[in-house]
Amino acid sequence: MDETEFWEIIDSTREAAEGDPEDHADLLVERLVQLDPDSVLDFARHFEARYNRAYHWDLWGAATVLLGGASDDAFDYFRCWLIGQGREVFEGALHDPDSLAELLEDFDERIDGDGEELGYAADEAYEQLTGVVAPDLGLPPQAAEPLGSPVDFENDEALAARLPELWDRFGPR
Repeated sequence: MDETEFWEIIDSTREAAEGDPEDHADLLVERLVQLDPDSVLDFARHFEARYNRAYHWDLWGAATVLLGGASDDAFDYFRCWLIGQGREVFEGALHDPDSLAELLEDFDERIDGDGEELGYAADEAYEQLTGVVAPDLGLPPQAAEPLGSPVDFENDEALAARLPELWDRFGPR
């Protein structure tokens, strides 16, 4: 599976789910079980590689602004959700997390920002296909610390300075 096919699967299942992250995960599993096990593992590698690339302080800051706070777990689920938003949003956010202010049409913290189930979709599909747990993907582990310069998530002024457009549009009122 190449990168284009990976993103096509993400996009088509997101569109069919009409923005609902739980439905997106269910549809993603349904789509992946139509593939052979090796293709599912390829998909998982693409997903995991992007998940690891998104381990960045500025993206964590963006998650904090959008969600009104983001614990370790919340940031993990946010990164899965971000991948689920498709290539344009994902790559744009990696390049400039503040661009999420323009890239996101809308954001509802009650349903958006939590893609936990998306992170398990390939594992679930592989297990359904083979009856066994997916093997190690052979990718390097995530960095011990996020990339970039740390952000003080408790300091509204620091967050607003680091992510001014995102703060103006989605910050606390």
